Amino acid sequence: MCGVVGIWGAPQASNLTYLGLHALQHRGQESAGIVSSDGGRLFAHKSLGLVQDAFSQPVLEALPGDRAIGHVRYSTAGGGGLKNAQPIAVDYAMGSLAVGHNGNFTNFEEVRTRLEAAGSIFNSSSDTEVLVHLIARSREATTVGRVSDALKQMQGAYSIVFLTTDELIAVRDPHGFRPLCLGTLSSYPGLPGATVVASEPSAFELIGAEYVRDLEPGEMIVADREGVRSLRPFETRAQRMCIFEYVYFARPDSKLNGISVYDTRKRLGAILAEECPADVDVVIPVPDSGVASALGYAGRLGIPFELGLIRSHYVGRTFIEPSQSIRHFGVKLKLSPVRAVLEGKRVAVIDDSIVRGTTSRKIVKMLRDAGAKEVHLRISSPPTRWPCYYGIDTPSRNELIAASHSPAEVAKYVTSDTVGYLSIDGLHRAVRGEGPGRQGFCDACFSGDYPVPFATENGTGKRSLPLASV
Repeated sequence: MCGVVGIWGAPQASNLTYLGLHALQHRGQESAGIVSSDGGRLFAHKSLGLVQDAFSQPVLEALPGDRAIGHVRYSTAGGGGLKNAQPIAVDYAMGSLAVGHNGNFTNFEEVRTRLEAAGSIFNSSSDTEVLVHLIARSREATTVGRVSDALKQMQGAYSIVFLTTDELIAVRDPHGFRPLCLGTLSSYPGLPGATVVASEPSAFELIGAEYVRDLEPGEMIVADREGVRSLRPFETRAQRMCIFEYVYFARPDSKLNGISVYDTRKRLGAILAEECPADVDVVIPVPDSGVASALGYAGRLGIPFELGLIRSHYVGRTFIEPSQSIRHFGVKLKLSPVRAVLEGKRVAVIDDSIVRGTTSRKIVKMLRDAGAKEVHLRISSPPTRWPCYYGIDTPSRNELIAASHSPAEVAKYVTSDTVGYLSIDGLHRAVRGEGPGRQGFCDACFSGDYPVPFATENGTGKRSLPLASV
């Protein structure tokens, strides 16, 4: 996962981009970057770490202009480090170009090998740099044409923003795996006609922008001196929005494709209570992403909801830390048990997912050490059995405990009394609701049904991933 922001036509665009990235910090914590333009050249700054640490007032003052794009990174393709931070900014025959990408190109290694054989030299291991080379090599006459030409050669997931000195371009892939939203600053005092794009509409709230709509799958938005226009350069394909956005990644105050993330998470918990009830005294969440689901679970069963774990807000999201050692240590830094809530109680603890099982094991130990008599772990998503190749950090089935262990075996490993998961049907029912247009999701991490082919170690695409003992 990553987060992207784009601003066109707003004075101090880099400041607004900085604030938008703050609202998307949950989508990536490894690095942050902004590229701005005053219409004559591009100005760039990238840094490792959080947004607030990456940008000071002097740094923002060195990013002038009324147009900018920004990016917060969580690495999936390519490693960490400043050389892989985005936006990537380059000068080439057609001028200057910057790009920020959320998603994964599933065929980037194949394309990179072909480009290297033709003489291309790469500065990073990021899949996004492959796209930059394709744009530079394209024979199309315009930037819009070159971007379209390059993206037609790539497969996978992308919500992506481009900036030149003359235009802002935002594109969502034909399946719509990752979210991308359009907003306006036209009602903002002194900023008539400003255009905003961001991974989630929660970024609009902080800067006073008005949400207009989600970009549709396969849509390209171009903002320039002539205004804002929508293009459809790609073939129409079945929509496959990432369903895990609603379970974990998106902020609860966001709406994606018209669906409230907060309401969806409450429905996840309520359906989980129907499918996997627990005879307990209290329901607690693993904060923060488990809170809404725990409310739904407790409400459906009529059991008291309490905050039995308190989260430190000075530690990042454990799941997206790049280092396994940091991930383990981070659990103790991040969560503290409330003995008054837990002691002598039968506890249902609601979490959004189990990936490797190591975090859950530490949480269960915390609860037992704080005096919990029983611990029943309930997960507001189905078992994560398959890797994601579209932008989530689950690179191997070997790391996914549910790929080779039953719920009872998982419970034994994490030392809980029981483990219960939401069903795939229950997940879709919670997300879709009853309204129109609420279908067409990617659930490959739960089902193994991959909408777009990918390369694996044995050279095949679907359902052929090696599985070893966990």
